[in-house]
Amino acid sequence: MSLFTPLIWISLMLPLMAIAFAKTKKVNTKFLILFIVYFLADCYIQHFSRQYFSLDSIGLKFSWIGKILSLFLSLTIIFSVSKTHREQIGFTLKSNAKKQVKFGISIFLGFLLFDLIFKFILFPKGGHFDLETFAFQATMPGLTEELVFRGICFWLLDQAFTPQWNIKGISFGWGFIIVTLLFSVAHGLVLTEDHQLKFDIITIIYLTLISSLSLGLLRKFTGNLIYPIIGHNMVNVLNALIRIL
Repeated sequence: MSLFTPLIWISLMLPLMAIAFAKTKKVNTKFLILFIVYFLADCYIQHFSRQYFSLDSIGLKFSWIGKILSLFLSLTIIFSVSKTHREQIGFTLKSNAKKQVKFGISIFLGFLLFDLIFKFILFPKGGHFDLETFAFQATMPGLTEELVFRGICFWLLDQAFTPQWNIKGISFGWGFIIVTLLFSVAHGLVLTEDHQLKFDIITIIYLTLISSLSLGLLRKFTGNLIYPIIGHNMVNVLNALIRIL
């Protein structure tokens, strides 16, 4: 992956940020800058960890060190802010009202069922069981990416652009839209080291409308990061399981 890839991801969000600027009465640019800096820092930490701290020599193919460093960065930020802000990030055991939690879980499970049926039909099968794959997918992606995207990035953008909409007692804003799309773009577009732009528009659209949206709604309606972390890892493990059926 080229070093320019994260910059491309952020650049693609600029039109949405411009709309958010125009639609928000008072924008806190400090938090918008912090969002960009934090997101890029997380991306480059993981990029350079893959480049300089490969675990291939001990037979591990996934970026364990990169994810651990990403987790360390997220936790450093989380514990550097006040308890109130930690709760806003979702780093809390507190949940929203039971009806809201049930609603969020129900929406997520509905999306998950559709996702499973769709992938069961289309995914290639006949793969082999790999312990590292299941260990990694059951832990790292959900733990680190939820802290980044639907934790800290949600919070920073909600501070930058005050949420304007209310759905069943839950506040939504431009930050929700930006993060939902950013997550998908970061999974479906890459500039290679030899500067070839590779993107999968189907993956970007699918992740935006299914995985990213459902996890975002789960985070919002439950009120903490526990549910989306579990949900994210469930999706990844089931994806790996489908491939070996």
